[in-house]
Amino acid sequence: MTKERFKEKMEHDARRAVAVGKWVAFACITGLVIGPVGAAFCWFMNVVTDLRLKNEWLLFFLPFGAMVIVYMYRVFRDRNATYTASGTNLVLSAIQSQDEIPLRMAPLIFVSTILSHLVGASVGREGAALQMGGSIGNAIGRLFKLDDQDKHTIIMCGMSAAFSAVFGTPLTAAVFSMEVVSVGIMHYAALMPCVISALIARAIAGYFGFPNLSYRILQVPALSVKWAVIVALFAVACGLASMVFCILLTRTERAAEKRAHNPYVRAFVGGILVLVLTLIMGDQTYNGTGISIINAAFTPGGEVLAYAFIPKMIFTVISISAGYRGGEIVPSFCIGTSLGVFFAFLFGASPSTTLLLAAIGMGAFFCGVTNCPITSFILLVEVFGMEAAPYFMIAVAISYTISGYYGLYKSQRILYSKYKSNYINKQTK
Repeated sequence: MTKERFKEKMEHDARRAVAVGKWVAFACITGLVIGPVGAAFCWFMNVVTDLRLKNEWLLFFLPFGAMVIVYMYRVFRDRNATYTASGTNLVLSAIQSQDEIPLRMAPLIFVSTILSHLVGASVGREGAALQMGGSIGNAIGRLFKLDDQDKHTIIMCGMSAAFSAVFGTPLTAAVFSMEVVSVGIMHYAALMPCVISALIARAIAGYFGFPNLSYRILQVPALSVKWAVIVALFAVACGLASMVFCILLTRTERAAEKRAHNPYVRAFVGGILVLVLTLIMGDQTYNGTGISIINAAFTPGGEVLAYAFIPKMIFTVISISAGYRGGEIVPSFCIGTSLGVFFAFLFGASPSTTLLLAAIGMGAFFCGVTNCPITSFILLVEVFGMEAAPYFMIAVAISYTISGYYGLYKSQRILYSKYKSNYINKQTK
């Protein structure tokens, strides 16, 4: 090796070491900043949820809560903002381009999600986490004057950190922020910083008493042709159901905008509909995230109605179309889980088989609505363990294919076809 070649190699290795050190530092900063924010968000979520369950009269503010949220977004963000043009879609768009994410998005989504759960809207919390994390990550990038490419990476770090802190699945969080942006490719340059920031944020949330998400499947049958076919059929059902959910979300919002141009009218009417449905159902089972249904499905002796996925889907579609904030991810987990209970009910499955199908439903439905098969598989393994991994992989692969080009996020790009190895670069439907 010549002296010139040796010098070039040393300079290259030095630049690489500096880049690694830089991203370790930024990942630590991001995790340390967002971890406490995520823990605070979890605390407020628990407080307002307990408050609503103990004071059912708060449900009667459903028509007005959505109006307050519409007002906040129109005043502090964009007077013409709609649900599909903001929130998580804005974060994904910022990663794909040079768009900026206003720092004010973080307190906006924090307050609006807390308000949504206080009055009983059927929305999640991870959508809020992704938006808070992306907004704070973008602000850190601006503070340290990062270039556009590095700013995209730190936005993904922020998303991973917030998702991990709020939901308690750091491995899933690290991969999701890289996979959800563009279907067909992964932003592997962000892998190390996303993993570090997610683990740090989760450790902070755990320190404040918010545990990792974990459930047990009592018994997993040995892999066989029979069980592979059963799981495959159920995965087809999950893929089709995810398409229905995405279509309902899109068309309901469009219909609401067409029939009521005034966003305050849409918010009020949507809130009234959720309130009426709640009174008809007779309790708050389908309000909030739906985590109570998930817990019941995986608790020995717990009861979940076989048709629970239908009202949960309807509650969520109306709540989001009305303007309530928080996201669709946990409701999607709930719908998929209850869909597994329904499938088990149809075939008279045993309690242990019902648990397995409920677990598979959670991941397969989530995969269908997000187009993130690797994330979905990691989620199932992280939450339920490795024992059922072959079934998880079968279900996720089939649901991903069956769900087509539909998705929750309209800014998500489908770069490569699900059916051929060719570049298509289209938005989700």
